[in-house]
Formats: sequence, structure tokens, C-alpha cells
Amino acid sequence: MPVAVYVLGLSVFALGTSEFMLSGLLPPIAQDMDVTIPQAGLLISAFAIGMVVGAPLLAVATLRLPRRTTLIALISLFGLGQVAGALAPSYELLFASRVVSALACAGFWAVGAAVAIAMVDKDQRARAMAVMIGGLSVANVLGVPAGAFLGENLGWRSAFWSVGAASAVALVGILALIPDIPRPAVRPTLARELRIYRDRQVWLSIGVTALAAGGVFCAFSYLSPLLTEVAGLDAGWVPWVLALFGVGALVGATIGGRIADAHLFGVMLWGITASTVFLLALALFASSAVAAVGLSFLIGVSAFATAPALNARMFNVAGAAPTLAGATTTAAFNLGNTGGPWLGGAVIDAGRGFAATAWAGAAMTVTAIALGAIALRLHTRTPQPPTRVIASSAPQAAPATADSAAH
Repeated sequence: MPVAVYVLGLSVFALGTSEFMLSGLLPPIAQDMDVTIPQAGLLISAFAIGMVVGAPLLAVATLRLPRRTTLIALISLFGLGQVAGALAPSYELLFASRVVSALACAGFWAVGAAVAIAMVDKDQRARAMAVMIGGLSVANVLGVPAGAFLGENLGWRSAFWSVGAASAVALVGILALIPDIPRPAVRPTLARELRIYRDRQVWLSIGVTALAAGGVFCAFSYLSPLLTEVAGLDAGWVPWVLALFGVGALVGATIGGRIADAHLFGVMLWGITASTVFLLALALFASSAVAAVGLSFLIGVSAFATAPALNARMFNVAGAAPTLAGATTTAAFNLGNTGGPWLGGAVIDAGRGFAATAWAGAAMTVTAIALGAIALRLHTRTPQPPTRVIASSAPQAAPATADSAAH
């Protein structure tokens, strides 16, 4: 695996920490900005919506730009967004900084995924994506709890400064280790890239990804009140359980990345099936603290074990437009991350209780399994083209090795 792929994983650590850290910073932000906690919560929604909209827009806008230059510009813009958030004197400016950061984050995910895919062979795509997703997992294990700790002891602005510093480290890594990706022999055009949306397999992949992610985050978004109100845990345990979910995510991404290239549909379908079983178990045994804690870890494992396969699947079906494929996958995941919590909130507002979010999440993952089975059936009935490497902004040639990437 090229060293440059690990640099992208480091960058994703900074992106992921910024995306999720606000869950532990809402009360002090609300107090400092003189807004309600629900209003402060809109900062999380703004980031998610910015990711959904920004991924395809930034992918299109940077389609003909050099990939390395684009990554440098986007991580720099993201870092500036963190600095702006740390200095924001008002809620409105903080909100604007979150939108800017989300747009840069979305663009970096889309382009970074395409660059990672460009530097490896087709049978290493899932492993390359697992490294990037691993950065997100580590953000959940270390970055988010660290942000909450800094917010509690040094003020919420210190968390933004820390992410800005992590972005600067990532920028140095990109400048030093990301190679120049040669332009493709055929210049990418928007019309050619948009043709991927004529393929029903692309839409099936979008549906599976959004529903699989949404099902997990339908329950995970309300895990804190479920642990305290239903399972009876003290609030002091919540950060540790969230970190345990992150450990499970890291384990899952590692496992999925190692076997998904050889068994893509198997990892995808069995992983989502496992998530469904764990969500159903959480709904049934939420009142048991031991069961709730253990299932939090297992859901992290199953959810992130499928992520490399879901990413690799999109690149396989949309190989003619890898940059837009990466953007579409990013948007699909964030559609799930937005729709799942919305459904969970609707279930709670209907008086069904916090445990019912797991039932609703399981309904989403069951639908994802059905769509995945349809995709598998179509895949087995369609003659497959010869295996070849297709890169976003790289020539149709052999992938870079670790040594060549380092140079």
C-alpha cells in the first residue's frame, strides 16, 4: 500500500474529528453563542448537508484540475474553516464556517478517494478505502473524545484550533508524500462523467450505501440517551461507550478492507445482515447495560466492515468516472447520516422511545439488503469486462507502488 494512501487516512482523521466532535460540544457552544441546544445542533446538520451537496459540486468543479493541487487547496480551505470557527464571534459566522468546512471536506473525500484508487491495483481498492475509512474510525476513537475533553477543560474553541493544527500536519504530509498524478490520456468531461447515472447499478449502489449507513446512524445518533435512560448507565460512561463503538469501527474497517476485494458482495451483504441482527438485538435488550455496551461495539464492527466494500463497489460500477464515483459515494453515506437520525427523531417524537430507533434502523438495513441482493443478481447476469485499472486523473496504466509513490 503506497505511503501516500496513509497520508490520506491522516487527513481523513482531521476531517472526521471536525465532522463528529460537535456532539460533545453543543452545551458550551449554545451557552457561549446565546442560542438553544437545538439551534446549536443545526451546526451538525449544516455539516452533513454541506457534505451531501458539496461532494458532487466540488468533484465537478475540480474535474480538470490536477489531483494533488486540488487536495492541497481543499485541505487548506478546510483548515481555514476551522480557524474561522475558532475565531467566530457570532453563531451566524460559526454556522458559515461549518458550511465552508463541510464543502472542503466533501471535496477532499471525493478527490482523495479517487487518488487512493488511482495508486493501487483493482484488487486492492477495498484495502485502500479501508485505510481512508480507518482515519474516520480513529477520529471516533481518539479525535471526538479528545475534542470533548478539550471543550470541557479549555473551552470549545480549543477543539477547533486542534483540528486546524491537525489539518496543517495533513497539508505537510500531502505536500511531501502525495505524488503528482499524471493527467489521463482522455481529458475528463462532465458529460462523460454524468453518464454513470444511466446505470441502474450505480443507483442501486447509492441506495444500499445510504440505507446501510442510515440504519446504523438512526440508532447511533441517539445512543447516549438510550444508554442513560433505557440501559440505566451513568452519563460518565457514555464517552467510553462511544469510544468503544469507534474501536469496533476500526476493527471492522481493517477486517473489511482485507477481505472485501476478494469477496465484495459477501462482505457487503453479510456485513449489513450482521448490522441488522445487532440492531434488532439492541431493540430487544436495550434495558440491559451489558448488552447495550457490547452491541455498541459489534454495531461499530459490522457497520465499518461493510464500508470498504460499499466504496469499492461504487468505483467498480462507475469506473468511467472515478472522481464523480467518489463524490457520489460520499453523498450517499451522508444522505444516510442525515436521513437515519431524522427517522430516529421522528420515531422518538411519536412516543416510541429511544430503543425504537434500533427497530427503525433495522428496517432501513433490511431494505439495503434487498437492494444489495438485486444488485448481485444483476451482476451475475451481466458479462463482466476484463479487469483493468481505471483512475480518476491517472493514465490507464499499472498502478503506483509504495516506492514509486514515495518518489
